[in-house]
Amino acid sequence: MIAPARRAAYEVVRRVFEEDAFADRALGSAVEGLDQRDRALAQRLAYGTVQRARTLDFGIDQLGKRPVRKLDGPVRAALRLGAYQLAFTDQAEHAVVDDSVELVRAARLERAVPFTNAVMRRLAQGLRGLVASLPEGPVKQSYPDWIAETWVRDFGPETALELMRAQNEPPALEVRSSEPVGEATDIPGAYVVDTVDISRMRPMSRASQLAALAVGSQPGERILDSCAAPGGKTSMLHGEVTAVEVHPGRAQALAREAGPNVRVVNVDARELDESGFDRAIVDAPCSGLGVLARRPDLRWRARPLPELQLELLRAAAERTKPGGTIVYAVCTLNADENEAVVDAAGLEVLPLGEEWPQYAHPARPEFLLTLPSRDRTSGFFIARLRAA
Repeated sequence: MIAPARRAAYEVVRRVFEEDAFADRALGSAVEGLDQRDRALAQRLAYGTVQRARTLDFGIDQLGKRPVRKLDGPVRAALRLGAYQLAFTDQAEHAVVDDSVELVRAARLERAVPFTNAVMRRLAQGLRGLVASLPEGPVKQSYPDWIAETWVRDFGPETALELMRAQNEPPALEVRSSEPVGEATDIPGAYVVDTVDISRMRPMSRASQLAALAVGSQPGERILDSCAAPGGKTSMLHGEVTAVEVHPGRAQALAREAGPNVRVVNVDARELDESGFDRAIVDAPCSGLGVLARRPDLRWRARPLPELQLELLRAAAERTKPGGTIVYAVCTLNADENEAVVDAAGLEVLPLGEEWPQYAHPARPEFLLTLPSRDRTSGFFIARLRAA
């Protein structure tokens, strides 16, 4: 009998790589009916397998002697899941090998069972040592080359490696709360906890909370939140907030949760027929290179969006009254989407580094930049600008 957690993790891995599903959404349906312990194990195995796919594929290619890309989807998923357990967990080898074979059999690929069994046994003998012997870099840490190259370019090889390692580790569980919970941080209202009680707190990285605090919104002001969903930052804004969200479903969800000071508008922020805002925040869509630890599949689907980001920033500036301020915040670590977008906008920069010196950008201290490797939170770039 296949262990329930492995069966659920296998379903997630298949859906992510065969159907382009998001790992968190695939997990939700896969673990229905499992107890808490099996749910946690299924998440660990699924997320780890998705995250470490490049490393696992290298090992399977080398020891299995058949290119992973040529394997049937069910076989590829079973080998990846088994390889992850052998290389990165303390799961019993015999159980891992047996369940990997049985997953292929359950997929009605009897002809592939002997191959799967042979490869799994070779992986059990040699994969952990092979991974340990790999030179440091994107293959060993399991990143696309372009991400590693971007971080080396922007931060140097040492910090790039630290970022790769840090975002392969489980992130700290950070929340927003109006009352003391867990361990306090240097961001007012941000805490690190062991478990989340939704009735008392909202899951939200302190880097994300920092972006909302940088807006400096005050009661009586008109505030534009131009990319509002899922609404964490929106909930922290004071004043009369216009929360803009282009996706209908996300806008509806935001409207259900929004406070009495928030009006949700389902429209593209570039087409909003309003102006005269005192302040604005542009939490723009981005490649998400600062939140890879929280989203295991994102590294395989991420892409930079500097053109869209610049358009959204300019749209917010046009709708903010002269002298008003705009915060540009993105959860990525990529100069092309960060300082280059701000520079291209041509707006006056209002320095933030003296206000939050511990998060000052290492090369451009007028901006803020949180680093997962240094700060144990999401990676965020934050700039505050003045509208002309």
